[in-house]
Order: sequence, then C-alpha cells, then structure tokens
Amino acid sequence: MRYIKMAGILLWRIWFYILLIVPIVIMLPVLIVFTTSEKFYPQYFVCSRIWAKCILYGMGFWVKVKAEEIPEKHKSYMLVANHTSMLDIMQMLVIMKQPFVFIGKKELSKIPVFGFFYKRTCILVDRKNQQSRKAAFLEAQRRLKQGNSICIFPEGGVPDDYSVVLDQFKEGAFRLAIEHQIPIVPITFHDSKRRFSYRFLSGSPGKLRVKIHHFIPTRGLEMADRKEIKNSTFNIIHEELVDPSVH
Repeated sequence: MRYIKMAGILLWRIWFYILLIVPIVIMLPVLIVFTTSEKFYPQYFVCSRIWAKCILYGMGFWVKVKAEEIPEKHKSYMLVANHTSMLDIMQMLVIMKQPFVFIGKKELSKIPVFGFFYKRTCILVDRKNQQSRKAAFLEAQRRLKQGNSICIFPEGGVPDDYSVVLDQFKEGAFRLAIEHQIPIVPITFHDSKRRFSYRFLSGSPGKLRVKIHHFIPTRGLEMADRKEIKNSTFNIIHEELVDPSVH
C-alpha cells in the first residue's frame, strides 16, 4: 500500500511539471510578443495569472483568501510573504490582480521553457553574489519608477531546516519600500509546505489558505527605520503562521 501511495505522489508530481510547461507552449506566440517590450508587461501579467490558475486548479488545489485590505489599481506596493514551496509563486499571481514583478532566485531560469520567460520578465538575483544583489536592487528601483509593484520573499530562499516556521528576513524589500515610500503588504501562505514542499515524494491536493494583512505604511519613514519595519512585518506573518485566522 505504501508503494502504491508513493507511486501516486510521483505521478502527481510529474503532472505538476507538465502543467508548468503545457500552458506556456499553448500561449507561446502571445507570450513571445508580450515579452518583446516592457510596455506589454500588463498583458503578459494577465497570461501569467492564467498560467498560475491552470497549475493550481489542475493539481487539485483551491485558494481561500482572507484579506484585511485590497491593493488599489495603479498604485505600487511591496509584496512580502513567507516562502516554502514553488506554489508560492502561483498563489501570489492568483491572489494579486494588479501587475507586479518578482525578484526571484536565478536558479529557476534553468527550468526548460518556463525559465526562458522567467528570466525575461523577473528580476533575477544570485543571493550568494553581492554584485548580483546590488544589480537586482537597482533593477527593482527602475521597475518601481514605472509604476509596478514588487514581490520579494524576504527570507531569501526556503529554509533548509523544515522545522523552521519562518526564517529571518533580509532587509532589501524594506529598504526599497522606504526609499520609494510605498506600502508593504504582508502575506501569509499557510499550507504550501504541507501541500507541496521541495521534498519530492510528499504533498497532496487540497485547500491553500492565504492571509493578506493590513498594509504597513512607509510614508515619512527613513532608512534608519528599516529594521523596525522589517521586524514588524516578520512578527505579523509569524503570528499568523503560529495562530491561523484563516480556516
């Protein structure tokens, strides 16, 4: 029975990678056009949301969102969330209707097909390389000036220790938010680790609970305040993980 269950999980995991690529192949001509210029990014973003929904629903997931505030159209925000799974990317695309740009790890650009568009539309960073981190920060500044929002997973990756509820936050997201005086949107993803962790033979379909917290304003704050606002954001997400308000 154990081997049958493992075989089922294996097939389900393989199906994820099929869903990752097939919608991109179907939309390929449109995606190529929309990635020729940054002025088409809003149209590309719509395609990205369709892609994310195909994966989540195709895998048997459904998203339940509790939002204390909703981002307004034509405003820029700094979206920050905990990070334990590839599903976090899809969930962020599903719950946010306004265009935003991911700052993501460079390694994902190596995934066939997906990686081609990922590196053309996201801000890539090698977190072990100081020059890469600096370049990503400057590129994020440029995209914010265009009126986009930015999404960063401030833990800087997925914790190696699976017992860690929430790893310590890096300061980049909070420096950018203060510099551009844009609100921080704390977001908690509850079920990613349980439903679809980076451990290959694990997971199951089911509900994905998401909490969008009250926004944290940065207007009037200075760089000296970045640690305090970083800690406040960390505490909001950590408390929600420990004591969920979404059921």
